[in-house]
Amino acid sequence: MTGLEKIIKAIEAEAHSSANRILTEAKEEADKILSLAKEEAKQAVANIAEKPVSEVKAIINRAESGARLIKRQMILDAKQQMINDIILKAKEKLTSLPDTDYFDTILQILKKHAHKMPGVIKFSQADLERLPKQFEKSINTAIKGIENASLTISQDSAQLDGGFILVYGDIEENCSFDALLDEAKEELQDKVNAFLFE
Repeated sequence: MTGLEKIIKAIEAEAHSSANRILTEAKEEADKILSLAKEEAKQAVANIAEKPVSEVKAIINRAESGARLIKRQMILDAKQQMINDIILKAKEKLTSLPDTDYFDTILQILKKHAHKMPGVIKFSQADLERLPKQFEKSINTAIKGIENASLTISQDSAQLDGGFILVYGDIEENCSFDALLDEAKEELQDKVNAFLFE
């Protein structure tokens, strides 16, 4: 199991413990709105008792339908907020990993993104200052299975909050944690949604 998978498992466990509480609160609030709408509909029925029964039923149905729509939207909003929070926590966990785990995660990401040519890898200033000794050698060992791939660590820092940028001539590939999580957001949302709301 990679460091990233361990982080995701830890975040899933943490999210699962708070998901039910948040979802329950959203449902309770939505139920209160639905109950209030029903009460208002009953008041409206009392006020318009002289109107035909079909018109009264239509008013009640519209009120209940509107309340159900609000309830559904509140639950969806709560779910979306939880998913966004989990993705944010994933980034925070990645950026706050101990140096050894952090740079092991960098090597795992590199294996998936290195090109079949020589290039340069750029890190943030903070990462440049904490690079393990001989890390350039570790990088090239990690990508040795990729034909013609080799990377040199740039001494120029990049403006990012974790991760790296690969430079191949005029081509730059943004492998910052922000970019990778943003790129994978839809897939992550589907996985988190399936995990939390089965």
